[in-house]
Formats: sequence, structure tokens, C-alpha cells
Amino acid sequence: MGNAAGSFIWYELMTVDANAAARFYGAVVGWKIADRPDPQAGGPDYRVIMRDDGGSAGGVLQLTNDMKANGARPAWLAYLHVANVDAAVQAITADGGRALMPKMTLPVGEIAMVTDPLGAPFYVMTPVPPPGKPDAASDVFDTARPQHVRWNELQSLDVSRAMHFYARHFGFQFNESMPMGPQFGDYQFIDHGGLRVGGLMKQVDAAAPGGWTFYFGVQSASAAKRAIEAAGGRVQMDLHQVPGGEWVLIATDPQGARFGVVGPKGD
Repeated sequence: MGNAAGSFIWYELMTVDANAAARFYGAVVGWKIADRPDPQAGGPDYRVIMRDDGGSAGGVLQLTNDMKANGARPAWLAYLHVANVDAAVQAITADGGRALMPKMTLPVGEIAMVTDPLGAPFYVMTPVPPPGKPDAASDVFDTARPQHVRWNELQSLDVSRAMHFYARHFGFQFNESMPMGPQFGDYQFIDHGGLRVGGLMKQVDAAAPGGWTFYFGVQSASAAKRAIEAAGGRVQMDLHQVPGGEWVLIATDPQGARFGVVGPKGD
């Protein structure tokens, strides 16, 4: 496909209530998610997240009882593009990561779920391009547009080890940092494919959730905050301005999945 190896090519919400998630993210981000699974699809309850421009923003997976019994919990996960899933899983586990889900072959490609050496989960994927479109590229990540993921942020207990891991396996570059004080250390910006795609920071509290947080583009961060609270979500880090002038917050949805929003402050 048209995305370079190491690119963020898909995002997935694992949830215990896909119908509630459809209502919540519709109110907060403006996405359209079906209020019922596709009866023709078969298999797990999986629903595609649609944007206003007709593109897709990712998917929603309804967790089954077996998945929950095996430790799955509501969360947002990213898919990173790799040339070969088997080789990627082997290299990741040899480097201290873990394999959480063995390779699956789907019509859209091969996937596996892994963790980095500090325990942050994500998928690796070798996608199959749509018929007749060998150079098709995923646009679920976009640095500027609303209803896309605009920023990928990792909190890690060992920033140095995480930097080396993602640089080695996914080609991430860390060309610039921003001091955040003695408690947090430096915020390491993540560059990939000529774009600044996110950041890496120290996870201060080992008992608190770490891992990846994805920031969804919105037209008004203030309106998104009101929608989060009105729809039963919980703001964990309140609105604040970031370099560049936009505003962000971090929240959890009513089922407990963590996410961020980013955009103009608005009214």
C-alpha cells in the first residue's frame, strides 16, 4: 500500500457496549457508527467508524465474554504497518515485547496483537490493498483534519528503552524534545515519514494506565468537553493549550477507554 512501513494505518476501539460507543463518539467527534452489527458479516461484532467526508476513521470491536475472560478491556489500539507480520512478531518478542494475539489472516490483511517491552499493546498489520488500487493509502491519521486521529502519544515507564524499540522496529525518529520539568522530564516528539506524528513522555505513576493515547480532531475542544461530560464520559486532564495554539484534553468514555481530543478552543 501507499503507507510507509511503521505508519499508523488503523485505529480500533475495543468496548463492552458498541451501541453506547456509537452514541458517545457521535456526540463528541461527529463520527457515524452503526447502531447494530452487520447481519451479513458473521464473526465478531465489528463496526466501521465513518467520517463526514465519507472516509473511515477506524473500527469498533464489541468484546465477547471470552475476550474479557482473557483480559481484554475497553481501550483504543493502533495498527502499525509492517512488511511481514510473522517477522515483525518474531523481532518484537525477541526484543522484550509480547505476543498477545497470534496472527490472523483476514480479507483486509494479516494482523497480530503485541506489546512493546514496557507492556503497551498495539497491532501490527500487513494490509491487502483494495482490488484495483495497489497504491491505496490509509488516511485515518491526519495531522490537521477533524474526525481523524491527529496525534499519537505514548506514556512509558522507560522512555529511553521505548525510543530505541520504536526506532528499531518502526523507523520512528526522535529529532526534537521539549522540557516538561523534573517530574516528567523531556517530551520526545515522534517523527515518521517526514511528519511529526506524536510524542513520547514519561509515565510518572507506575500504577496509572500507560500506553498509547490517540487524540481525535474536533472543530471545538470546548464543545467536545461539554459533549463528553453530557454523554457520561470523564475528563481526566482538562483543556489546556499546547505549542502551536490548539487545545487538548484527555478523557475516558463511559466504558473506560482513554482518548484525547485536539482542536481550536471554540466557545
